[in-house]
Amino acid sequence: MCSGEAAELSSLKPQLDKLGVPLYAVVKEDVGTEVQNFRPHFKGEIFLDEKRRFYGPRLRKMGLLAFMRLGVWLSGVRAFRKGFVGNVLGEGFILGGVFVIGRGKQGILLEHREKEFGDKVNISEVLEAARKIPQEN
Repeated sequence: MCSGEAAELSSLKPQLDKLGVPLYAVVKEDVGTEVQNFRPHFKGEIFLDEKRRFYGPRLRKMGLLAFMRLGVWLSGVRAFRKGFVGNVLGEGFILGGVFVIGRGKQGILLEHREKEFGDKVNISEVLEAARKIPQEN
């Protein structure tokens, strides 16, 4: 997840708090000050998954050909214009995603897996899915 998407998801934090739904990020590595630099953009708790177990049995990657895709360039320009910059350190080819996971047996209520870098989730769909989670008493 890039800082821009993290900031967008974090804008939902007050509404998620009212619903009793926590906001988490799972990152695959912490190179240099990467997670520290990410924290100002993300208002939830951040977990480091160095063994990449959360990413599933098959990692979804985009290779160098990703930079030939127009959508990737447009997403990069959009993020840069909003003041978000990344780094070129570490493993940068694994695609991310956003999940809304319900309580108990509800399972996954929303699953958004990036198809290319910068393929952002619709945050109104995130909020809609979060509203399906029953509040704890």
